[in-house]
Amino acid sequence: MNLAHNIKYRNFNVSEIFYSLQGESTHIGKPCVFVRMQGCELRCAWCDTPYALEISQKEILMTSEKIIDKINSYNCNYVLFTGGEPLLQTGIHDLINYLAKTTYEVAVETNGHQDISALDKPVIKVMDLKPPSSDMERHNNFENFKYLDSKDEIKIIIADRNDYEWAKSIISKYKLQKIVKSIILSPVFVQMPPETLAGWVLEDSLPVRMLLQMHKFIWHPNKRGV
Repeated sequence: MNLAHNIKYRNFNVSEIFYSLQGESTHIGKPCVFVRMQGCELRCAWCDTPYALEISQKEILMTSEKIIDKINSYNCNYVLFTGGEPLLQTGIHDLINYLAKTTYEVAVETNGHQDISALDKPVIKVMDLKPPSSDMERHNNFENFKYLDSKDEIKIIIADRNDYEWAKSIISKYKLQKIVKSIILSPVFVQMPPETLAGWVLEDSLPVRMLLQMHKFIWHPNKRGV
């Protein structure tokens, strides 16, 4: 499939592209090419990628063609666009949708604020919801639920009991277990004891998966490119 001219030469601000194991989502442990886009409009209190937040910070300017060439250099057909916020940059939907029409399995981890309606159906959406502890709760875009289906995932980072109760209420209100394949609760690294969160989930028989960030146990928690 030829890359359309209007996509081919479009420039994007890229934080990093690397090959590693997926450390989160239901694809945890799977080899993956990560395309981390630079820039995010939100400022979550516990963000673990602060280096990718500032859109005006020019990291690696790459055309769509160069991004695809870099992805092709790895022997891996699973690609994750992340950030920062991968949908913040104009035109990125075109590149993502193009790749999803090829042999690649393409996923996008998005912050729950950006509109996901322009992403084609084959794209796997992993949508974050921002609980109270993030200080970004007001930015949740619940309209995005209309564009999710059974292959997609919703992730909620949990820092304390208040976050957990908030997550329970949102799951119940929107019947999220009927919309997506998996609802993931993940404890804030170090701050939220995994054993405590596990106990709450089991006590309530909540229809979720609890997952830890695997890469932070394999490598140093602050190591980039993993």
